[in-house]
Amino acid sequence: MASAKTGDTVAIDYVVKTKEGRVVGGTEGQGPQTLTLGNDEIFPQIESALTQMEVGGEDTVTIDAEHAFGPRREELIVEIPRTNLPPDAEPQPGMTLSAQQNDGQPIQLVITDVKDDSVTADGNHPLAGEDLIFGLTLVEIKQAA
Repeated sequence: MASAKTGDTVAIDYVVKTKEGRVVGGTEGQGPQTLTLGNDEIFPQIESALTQMEVGGEDTVTIDAEHAFGPRREELIVEIPRTNLPPDAEPQPGMTLSAQQNDGQPIQLVITDVKDDSVTADGNHPLAGEDLIFGLTLVEIKQAA
């Protein structure tokens, strides 16, 4: 049976868990994800595991926080005066705000706390600081390079 190689378009099923076992992502309920190996569409550690895997093959890959979404950065937790918020919606924890960083790059902020005159918002990726464990299954090699 053929093995997947760089340049192949493959379909995979996966589940992503934190090291505590909390499921934080995956393909369950939405069907396999299609990607092309070598196109940087997924973490390099995942591509490496999929390369040389045969259809039906399974593997578990652990990616430490540093190589996943990075460590949590306290400087990305900011206090925003309510006067700087859009007037059309009452801020609530969990709401997402779009902003620009000092370098002009866009950033998504999630409101974590609402006070009378300000909100606290977190610009860290929700999985920052988390080691991630991927359970992988190669479902299909759709197109060979």
